[in-house]
Amino acid sequence: MQTMQCMEVWGGNGLVDSGVSMAGLDAWVFSRPYGYSETGGDVHYVSSCATGRITRLLVADVSGHGAEVADVAANLRRLMRRFINYIDQNAFVREMNGQFSALSQSGRFATALVTTFFAPTNEVSVCNAGHPPPLHYSAKKRTWSVLESTSRQSAGGANIPLGIADLGDYEQFGVRLGIGDLVLCYTDSLIESRGADGALLGVNGLLEAARRVEASNPTEFVHALLDAVAKLHEGNLDGDDVTVLLFRPNGMSPCVPIRDRLLAPLRILKSLARSALRGGGDGGFPEISIANIGGALFTRLNRRTGLTREP
Repeated sequence: MQTMQCMEVWGGNGLVDSGVSMAGLDAWVFSRPYGYSETGGDVHYVSSCATGRITRLLVADVSGHGAEVADVAANLRRLMRRFINYIDQNAFVREMNGQFSALSQSGRFATALVTTFFAPTNEVSVCNAGHPPPLHYSAKKRTWSVLESTSRQSAGGANIPLGIADLGDYEQFGVRLGIGDLVLCYTDSLIESRGADGALLGVNGLLEAARRVEASNPTEFVHALLDAVAKLHEGNLDGDDVTVLLFRPNGMSPCVPIRDRLLAPLRILKSLARSALRGGGDGGFPEISIANIGGALFTRLNRRTGLTREP
């Protein structure tokens, strides 16, 4: 497992089987393009902010393959870097939706699942743009469930694929995770696999498969789950890209060291300068909020994130 540095964006749309560790969070990514090609239509990214408090995780499924998807992946990387220092992910999702408008007009589409983890409070916000919902494992209860909003009142627009509509905000909700909890994000190849009876698994079928896999060792969990799904029916996971992103709060660094807090402005300035030299606008200027700016220096202000909207 590699350690992510502050202001780093890691990922892409290629073949990968690796783990990364950062302040307060561990993540594992398995991505296998269709036919074991070098690149595919599934895109994944993980980013860490200038102070190491904010981790953003993205899984997207883009129709098509080849150079067109590579362009999409490159644009998503730039957006990840541009909003790397934002706790609130709404602006990121709005920009992503706008960029996919042209894609939808050409008859192609993309779905995405965006999550933002805030280490000081162990809160994660979830935004789903037409993507399969993530699964959540409670380490305390030792149970799996679908991670979705329990309120009928949405915080924004409907969960539809990117670029389909000019939405001001996509629906999002927040939850507080326990240390050792797992969140499983994935693309549709898993729920479009078939069970022993030949019927599509769907989200509930995948949930049942996850419940039968030992969750005490996250390093092995993804492979064990994929093996279990593959064995359910001949041809499972062979006809499409396969991507799984698993993450958990590790409780190792809930508070950012003072050294990292003081160095954060320098990291941002360095990134902005690098972006200006490239002629781009993806330098990572910070979100102006009490939790983001004030919380970088005073730990108590980190509590005012507004991420958790439901009990």
